[in-house]
Amino acid sequence: MTLFDDSLTLLQTLVRNACVNDLTPDSGQEVRNADSLEEFFSAEIAAGRDSGAVTVQRLEPRPGRTSIIVTVPGSDPDAEPLTFLGHTDVVPVDAAHWTRDPFGAQIEGSGADARIYGRGTIDMLGLTAPMAVVTREVAREALAGRPPRGTLTFVGVADEEARGGLGAKWLSAEHPEVLDWRNCISETGGSHLPVADGSDAVVVTVGEKGAAQRRLHVTGEPGHGSQPWGRDLTIARIAEVARRIAAIVPAVSQDPLWSGFVTAFRFSPEIQDALVTAPEEDDYLAFTDLARYAHAVSHLTVSPTVLSAGKAINVLPSSAYLELDIRTLPGQTDEDVDAELRRALGDLADEVEFERLICEPAEVSPVDSALYEAVAKTVGEFFPDAAVVPVLSAGGTDLRFARRLGGVGYGFALNARERSLAVINAELHSHDEHLYLEDLRLTVEAYRSLVARFVG
Repeated sequence: MTLFDDSLTLLQTLVRNACVNDLTPDSGQEVRNADSLEEFFSAEIAAGRDSGAVTVQRLEPRPGRTSIIVTVPGSDPDAEPLTFLGHTDVVPVDAAHWTRDPFGAQIEGSGADARIYGRGTIDMLGLTAPMAVVTREVAREALAGRPPRGTLTFVGVADEEARGGLGAKWLSAEHPEVLDWRNCISETGGSHLPVADGSDAVVVTVGEKGAAQRRLHVTGEPGHGSQPWGRDLTIARIAEVARRIAAIVPAVSQDPLWSGFVTAFRFSPEIQDALVTAPEEDDYLAFTDLARYAHAVSHLTVSPTVLSAGKAINVLPSSAYLELDIRTLPGQTDEDVDAELRRALGDLADEVEFERLICEPAEVSPVDSALYEAVAKTVGEFFPDAAVVPVLSAGGTDLRFARRLGGVGYGFALNARERSLAVINAELHSHDEHLYLEDLRLTVEAYRSLVARFVG
């Protein structure tokens, strides 16, 4: 069996375990994937039990919400460690819109067109499986008397899809000592950019936007629905709040990550200058399929997502609220967000109560670290002519917990040239989610190369 064969077999098992996280505390049941991963490592764990060459730990803050940590200690305590941070939960599916069994791990096609269908194949079981496979390979070498120079750790972590409250967030707060957070690899990265002149560029995710969720409350005059005349209608007020919020146009990012992303496309000087300084909405069309992503990573984004008012059709409600999914750029604070909202609301601002929900700052790792250099060299090994472009994720990953503990973290896998960043983004949480087997092969080979390069 090759590393690719092992990765594919393990991926099918993880998909079929259907560890669906619907954001409720007892969903997920990642214990099924933890059991499968422990079985995958069972021979190495047993052989290393007395020598300590391979160790395993399982932790769960709630029954069934299990994370598993497999460690291969390094021979040099001063060498840099490496941690693969893979999550084992997946998001729910709308089965009526799938044309394949979401948890069947069905393989279709052949050659470069071969692909595996199933929830989590892209996000992120298709990365978690090769992470485990490479770690087991290193564990076997350690048991044969050839340990890595630096410690290698694999983590199959629970609850990433619910922002890590029962997974990486809990581990980092309650048991930070069970794994080394200094150098972490997780999702996603490794896809390609459609550069204007036809040259190649591969992205590495170095950070992610923050969260500044808000619930905006308004009040009005209650009464019977049959007599609305002359009343201060709560529904009308919350509707106007929503309209003004939806019209927000924040300033474009001044972060080097944005200007570097624009430069990587090699647009004309006029388009590049407009995008970096003061882009109009239509300017983003230059990114074609990446326009929505480009807009998201270049601005504070404010998305009205939940509206609640009233319970009975014949009663004028006295209160209503609007929930906002707000994603911040590096350096933006909660105070900056509230100021932006107040500007948008204008004369209504004093009539709206702001409630802060989940608030987390944007997190970014530097591009001058030893791990980033090793990742860039690994990309160059497989795509020698490609530029390596650091990018910001519009969503969230478990890497933010490593960064908060002083470590660096990068989203890295590897995709074939045909798989652009837009193609990979479109697969995230999609119907008929699927992974090309060529990308699985590239990823496991890239991880093996990165491990050899970074921990020896």
